[in-house]
Amino acid sequence: MSNVNPWVTTNAPQAPTTPAAPVVPATARPEAPRPTAPQPGVPAPDMADRLPQALQHATATVWWLGVHGGAGESTLASLGGRTRPAGHAWPMPARRGITNRVVLVARTNHAGLEAAQRAATEWASGELGDAVQLRGLVLIADAPGRLPKPLRHFAEVISGGVPRTWRLQWHEPWRLGAPVQLDSAPADARSILTDLQLPISADFQR
Repeated sequence: MSNVNPWVTTNAPQAPTTPAAPVVPATARPEAPRPTAPQPGVPAPDMADRLPQALQHATATVWWLGVHGGAGESTLASLGGRTRPAGHAWPMPARRGITNRVVLVARTNHAGLEAAQRAATEWASGELGDAVQLRGLVLIADAPGRLPKPLRHFAEVISGGVPRTWRLQWHEPWRLGAPVQLDSAPADARSILTDLQLPISADFQR
């Protein structure tokens, strides 16, 4: 018995094959533009949620503003030449016509992220006028290891409201009291200073 199916004509013309469309690799979604200046219509936080303001006669290339206690502003000031810690208050210039460049600093726990969000909102509302130019936000790891998903999402939301965000990883030697020095700091620290175009020097007379 033949194995050929009589209902199939072997000599029937074959339909022309269409070449498969080339696979186009997926491209990364472009990052949404971030604000570089206060935005109209952003309501200022309640007075109880705002940071204090401190009149500053001193000058600095960048002021590190810790938005809560233990944020790490003093640590960053020890690394960056010609920078100063703001003492958890907006550094308002004592002279007219001066604008202070400020970088917010916060830990990556929930309380720290909430404080960063309030400070970013206060800046975006325009309450600080021309006294402050916000350069961005440094998020310093509050614990070793990967940030939990809810905190990662919260950090991404906050990052969308500031000009730039940097991450500084956990550094166990600092926790144990090691001196804060750039040559032994995480690589992230040098990247932050480079992005801000800060001189990498050991000392700055305060």
